[in-house]
Amino acid sequence: MYPIKFRPQLKENIWGGQRLLNIKKGLYSRSVDESKVYGESWDISGVKGSISKVANGFLKGNDLQEIIEVYMGELVGEQNFERYGLEFPLLIKYLDCNDRLSVQVHPNDELAEERHQSFGKTEAWYIAECKEGAAIYLGFRDLNITREEYIAAVAESRLESMLNRVEVKKGDVFFIPAGTVHALGAGIEVFEVQQTSDVTYRIYDWDRVDSEGRPRELHTALAIDAIDFESEEEYVLTKSPDVNSSVELIRRDHFITNLIAIDGEYVCDLAKFDTFTVYIAAEGEFTISTDGGSEKIATGELVLIPAEINEVTITGKGRILEVYIE
Repeated sequence: MYPIKFRPQLKENIWGGQRLLNIKKGLYSRSVDESKVYGESWDISGVKGSISKVANGFLKGNDLQEIIEVYMGELVGEQNFERYGLEFPLLIKYLDCNDRLSVQVHPNDELAEERHQSFGKTEAWYIAECKEGAAIYLGFRDLNITREEYIAAVAESRLESMLNRVEVKKGDVFFIPAGTVHALGAGIEVFEVQQTSDVTYRIYDWDRVDSEGRPRELHTALAIDAIDFESEEEYVLTKSPDVNSSVELIRRDHFITNLIAIDGEYVCDLAKFDTFTVYIAAEGEFTISTDGGSEKIATGELVLIPAEINEVTITGKGRILEVYIE
């Protein structure tokens, strides 16, 4: 097998812009209406109804589920195949936040399975670009807020004042476990790594209305049971590697994410892992080479390395995100 690329899927969002049309130019489907605004590019997805299609090599035109069905553990790793079957366990996106996203929370695995027969939605953000002063909203300013205090704040329309606002800069890394109240602010572009789930509970939408003057649906009652009021997770995980070295950003059961700084050539030994690996060009241009072939990726693009591949050589200059499940 070889480094596999996928056709990005652009998603319309009220908070999106047109930056993705430039970033993903020549990669997305010709059926995309370029007069509309897009907030998300789903770059690798196993979500039903939005399963990624291969864009290169002899597998071109096949969707991700089809190639998992054929190659099974050789593609995703034996343990991953036993655990997830034909469902690819990660959803990786590039987001263009032209406006603020809604304040939201995602259920954990147990609640998502009970309510939606779905995985939960734990995710991570890598800030790809941002305007000066741009910020995210992550958790509450008061770390000891109770369920009752939260309910009162929602009822009295003062939730916004309780949110923890964090200014961001390029290269910042944030971990958002399921149960964390959060929102991305305007003027930010983000690489998002998450569990395969599209379950979101919208809590507050900044009193925004759609093109027809209607507010978007809120999920106030559903969200109450999803919020983790006792979380002790560390949300800010920003680190910077030395040149031609890797630093671990996130290690959780749901996914592991490393950041690699490259200037020249960097060899990745994957023989010790029984899993797929995704390489995302966070900044720069690279050639990803294996025994089965090579592919070029530039900022905003990614490749999937099948589990059967034991070594990858990356040449170029910039930064790459390395994502896998152990």
